[in-house]
Amino acid sequence: MAKNTVQPDSPPDLGRDSHERGIGMTVHDPCDLVVIGMGYVGLPLAQAATEAGLRVVGYDLSTDVIDGLNAGRSHVDDLSDADIEVMRDAGFTASTDPAVLAGAATVVICVPTPLTPEGGPDLAAVLGATGNIASHLHRGQLVVLESTTYPGTTDDEVRPILEATGLIAGRDFFLAFSPERIDPGNATFGMRNTPKVVGGHTPACTAAAAHFYRRFVDTVVEARGTREAEMAKLLENTYRHINIALVNEMARFCHELDIDLWDVIEAAKSKPFGFQAFYPGPGVGGHCIPIDPNYLSYQVQAKLGYPFRFVELAQEINAGMPAYVVRRIQDLLNEAGQPLRGIRVCLLGVTYKPDIADQRESPAKPIAVELMDKGAEVIFHDPYVQQWQLGESTLDVHADIDAAVVSADVCVLLQNHRVYDVDALAAAATLFLDTRGVTSHSSAVRL
Repeated sequence: MAKNTVQPDSPPDLGRDSHERGIGMTVHDPCDLVVIGMGYVGLPLAQAATEAGLRVVGYDLSTDVIDGLNAGRSHVDDLSDADIEVMRDAGFTASTDPAVLAGAATVVICVPTPLTPEGGPDLAAVLGATGNIASHLHRGQLVVLESTTYPGTTDDEVRPILEATGLIAGRDFFLAFSPERIDPGNATFGMRNTPKVVGGHTPACTAAAAHFYRRFVDTVVEARGTREAEMAKLLENTYRHINIALVNEMARFCHELDIDLWDVIEAAKSKPFGFQAFYPGPGVGGHCIPIDPNYLSYQVQAKLGYPFRFVELAQEINAGMPAYVVRRIQDLLNEAGQPLRGIRVCLLGVTYKPDIADQRESPAKPIAVELMDKGAEVIFHDPYVQQWQLGESTLDVHADIDAAVVSADVCVLLQNHRVYDVDALAAAATLFLDTRGVTSHSSAVRL
């Protein structure tokens, strides 16, 4: 690796005055930052940079998203319409024109990386974004990938596309990876006070990326390189994935042994060292926990030829929790002398985490589908979801939660939204299954 000649107190030249030297580009007004991808990761990043006084442009392929932002409308949970208006007043603009990349001192890629049918990351959006950057790449520009992927993507997939322009990473432009750490709905930790990991293709690239993020993030952690930064993200989520699987499996046998696992966890976490509490639930959701560890498992199998057994076992356990919830519902009904077919099940909270509208990979969906496949009538309540798409079926929310609970043969708490008075709901229900361990009412049954 090349020796870092950039001193920490002497930030590298990011080339803000050299945008006119782009490769086959159309000259656009210069800006400090273009964020590619205006979703749950890219839009909060754009907000933080705008608040810090940077000139920011948001770039996305969706005309609906861009038109909404330019009209002052937000489409993500953590930002309100008022937040977008504040950004616009500070100079933020949004565009579907890739030519805006030509004027950018820094470009950050925040596009989705879903799983392919084979279990690896689908890099189509990342590679498409990289191709657009290459068409407008200029000397001194900083390019950062934030999309979660497997180690080696930045150097082995992104860098060759950019260097096909004739410019060399670490010499003519800066290239780095910085894992996104956005936690939707988290009121305590946001962009500024969540430490930012950066790793560059060369030490100079790392220094350039660190200097950029320090303009609006309190703590920047410099990793050895891109692969270390990429692996750090996967380690974080694999750690959570495996520990959630541990308590999910414990939930099953603790139920059989008549042991209250939530009480066990409360007792165990009284130890001030050596233990971190994880909690069971109906499954895992969101883009990170169900998806990211599979990138690592896929690469280990593809590159080294053997499985990452911890990840595969955790995936098996966590993916099996929705079916386990359905079995517990059947057990409750059997004890009451009722079959599952023909009864009404009310699902409370269908988003993947509390107090947000995000439904990505929510375990509520496979639970509902299996219940309907077994002949149950499914209704739902969620303060953040008005319509719920389940395959070819669309369910409208039952706006009156009290009426929904009373009308159901069994109610299942899948997500503990803040607005729910769970004990009152449990008291009103005929049967009540709590998959989050938050009820204290005697009539509630915890998972």
